[in-house]
Amino acid sequence: MVNLEIYCTALQYLNVLDKLPSYIKPLGLGNNNYPDHWLKENNGENISNLNKYYGEVSGIFWIWKNRLNDKGKNDWIGNCHYRKLWLNNLYNKKQKLSLSSLYTNLLSIDNQIFKDCDVVQIQPIILKKETLFQQFDKVHKNNVLKNCVDFLTSKEKEKFLNHLNGNKIYGLNMFITKTPFIKEYCENLFPWLKKCLDYCVNNNLCNNYNTRLPAFLAERYTSYWFSQNAKSKYLSYARLGNFMLSNNINKFINPTKIPFTFRMYPTIHDY
Repeated sequence: MVNLEIYCTALQYLNVLDKLPSYIKPLGLGNNNYPDHWLKENNGENISNLNKYYGEVSGIFWIWKNRLNDKGKNDWIGNCHYRKLWLNNLYNKKQKLSLSSLYTNLLSIDNQIFKDCDVVQIQPIILKKETLFQQFDKVHKNNVLKNCVDFLTSKEKEKFLNHLNGNKIYGLNMFITKTPFIKEYCENLFPWLKKCLDYCVNNNLCNNYNTRLPAFLAERYTSYWFSQNAKSKYLSYARLGNFMLSNNINKFINPTKIPFTFRMYPTIHDY
């Protein structure tokens, strides 16, 4: 059994997050109102004012600056999203006939995966017809990724480009890792991401879907950094539906504990 904390980022209060295993800590992002028992990124050292650009990554900054000082080198720190939760296994197909509940399939702190790796990344997405570089440019345009890669040192730029010219991404800015690795990752990510933000804002690129361009850039960097710098293993994740997220429903039951709720999970991508 490991010492594990996973911070579940959210943009609004959802009481289903209070009903998850105790190692999952709800973390409210931005400047919305959250109950007193929730962690809030606008307390302590933070960049909550940049959340509209950084998305869940502003929460990672808060974890780095406010939650690691008392952690040992073998403690595990991770993150997830309010509707994307870590599962206890790696799956290659949806569990369409499963009678079990989603809750019983969530990550357990005694999972053996923690004995043989430095980081747990989410199940990779494999692009069949394009590279990560090509896919990013097709969606976000303007050569943003190409230009922002230039802000890295020449040595890291080469490694990052090798990753981007491949077709495998560990997405969503989700990971679980040991304390020294998250510290080193953040020390590398955030100076580069600030340069990316300045570039995007100065060139009026953060509009509409591209408002969170820095978060999308960070997703590619996160995929690259952990896959290159740590011994990785992989788990699947589940995506909560609106029924499970409903505060009205969760006043009366915990829908993640209902049989058959694992039926449509995990989320499998086929690109």
